[in-house]
Amino acid sequence: MNSEKETFQQRNYIQKSFFYRFSQFVGFLLGARFFVAVLLIFALYVSTFFLFNQDENFRKFVFDFKVHGIIFCTVLTILAGGIINQFYDFEKDHVVKPFRTRIQSFIKQKYFLYAYLVLSLISLGVAWMISHNVFAFFVVYQFFMWFYSHKLSRILVLNNLTFVSLTLYPFFGMMVYYETFSKKVLLMAVFLFLILLCIDIVKDTLTKSVDKAFGYTTFPNYFKSRNTKTIIVSLLIITMAVSMKLIMKTGIAGFMAYYFTAGLFIFILCVYLILNHTRKSNFVTLNILRIWVFIGIIAMLLNGLEGKL
Repeated sequence: MNSEKETFQQRNYIQKSFFYRFSQFVGFLLGARFFVAVLLIFALYVSTFFLFNQDENFRKFVFDFKVHGIIFCTVLTILAGGIINQFYDFEKDHVVKPFRTRIQSFIKQKYFLYAYLVLSLISLGVAWMISHNVFAFFVVYQFFMWFYSHKLSRILVLNNLTFVSLTLYPFFGMMVYYETFSKKVLLMAVFLFLILLCIDIVKDTLTKSVDKAFGYTTFPNYFKSRNTKTIIVSLLIITMAVSMKLIMKTGIAGFMAYYFTAGLFIFILCVYLILNHTRKSNFVTLNILRIWVFIGIIAMLLNGLEGKL
């Protein structure tokens, strides 16, 4: 009888231990913004090969270890940035994202900091082995990742501009690496910057009261609702103008032409939803814009495959 009881207790302990370890693993992935990092790396590979890389064939690109090294450093830096960001935003996330915070509670904050330091140092070490210029590039990237989380995320205008700039920073690095400067690439960069800026401001409208309570000065809690609505609608209209410029003046074709054309109707829908200015319409707008960014990556991939084949 005692033997059966001990066996049951051991089995129960193993199950609890497995759940605890699994919860720690999931908590670390969420804390490091792992899934966001995966999406950004996918976008970085697609844009690097099909947009910035104009000369190399696929075989040469696959064996270009310098490029893979830069992207590897980018992955580690993004993961480290996600960790330090959640460290500074822990109290706010506890209110805004209670489920994620509960999962992350399985890991002590000091272990997140250890992971941040390890990821940052490995990234800088690999960058140093690639070249001194790449090392300097990632020193700047990591510094602003930390400075954004520590200070800039609480400052009006700078919080949104810095966040979007840091998101696009690796793409700028690849553009410089391949020396791909053209009107089309510039307009596409402006388009992406504007749509990400819209996403970030709309996201702030959903956490307006929480941001204000924890000292984050954002557009929605600094300006009146009407002014914030005007800013978002203006950005969407400018994004539409950039889309039209891309379609009419750069000779863009294939799937990307369809993407930017359809985008005009998507942005008109978003303007309509923003003008309603309800929490639900803002939430729907946020997710439409996020999905549209992802569709843009897929469109670039299909357009590139069509051009390469």
